[in-house]
Amino acid sequence: MIEKDFVTEGLRRTKIDEYLENELERAGYGGMDVQVTPLGTMVVVYAERPGMVIGRGGGKTVRAITQTLKNDFDLDNPQVEVKEVDVPELNPKIMAYKIASMLQRGMHFRRVAYSTIRRIMGAGAQGVEVTISGKIRGSRSAVAKFVEGYIKKCGEPSTRFVKEGFATVQLKPGVLGIFVRIMPPEAVLPDKVDILPPTLESSEESEESTSNEVVIDLEVDDVSDAKVAEEEVEIDEVELEELEELEEIDSESEDEIADEEISEESEESEKSEKALNETSEG
Repeated sequence: MIEKDFVTEGLRRTKIDEYLENELERAGYGGMDVQVTPLGTMVVVYAERPGMVIGRGGGKTVRAITQTLKNDFDLDNPQVEVKEVDVPELNPKIMAYKIASMLQRGMHFRRVAYSTIRRIMGAGAQGVEVTISGKIRGSRSAVAKFVEGYIKKCGEPSTRFVKEGFATVQLKPGVLGIFVRIMPPEAVLPDKVDILPPTLESSEESEESTSNEVVIDLEVDDVSDAKVAEEEVEIDEVELEELEELEEIDSESEDEIADEEISEESEESEKSEKALNETSEG
């Protein structure tokens, strides 16, 4: 039952769109939006020339459209609001109607397509695709496709960002179909990556970090120098102790040598005295 309600609501919105398209073709109809509120149904109409949608005499056209929506489409207390399209070149419905009117005036389809693409891309669109199908070259049907820029063809970004518009035009050879797809400038794709330039704050932070590193390095150098100085002092103290020990050893050895020399001299003197005494006795 819920699926049936969805289908019924979608069919009713499509019929409302076709009705407004036929009624407001000269006003540059750019689409509509239906919003259900507790007070009724709000129908927002987008147009290139909103004055023609409102009509003369204080809104004659709007009142007629409101009455038709209430009687023919069973809308509960409909209220029509008209909004002007900011950039008509980025609205695919409006551009499809412009292509149809130019073809109806007898212009060549290639010239019409390329001029329309230049206008759309000049308005800032990321990409555009114009397809014209029907008897454009002769008695046999053909399809001409014109593409410029970048436009998504499949996936979730194509249904979310790409705007589509369709229009038909009756010519002597037959009916031509115009299909316009536009990738707006505000569309941001999921695979887009922005590389940000370094800011002033980040540069200051980097300078502070480098200065801190220099200070830390200086402190480390000071500590290392202090350690080296302590080690040198310790080495000097050890060397002094060793030197003092060596001096003590040298002094002791000199004293022993002097004592030995004195003892030897005394022995020699005793021997010489004995020898003199023996000679005197003899």
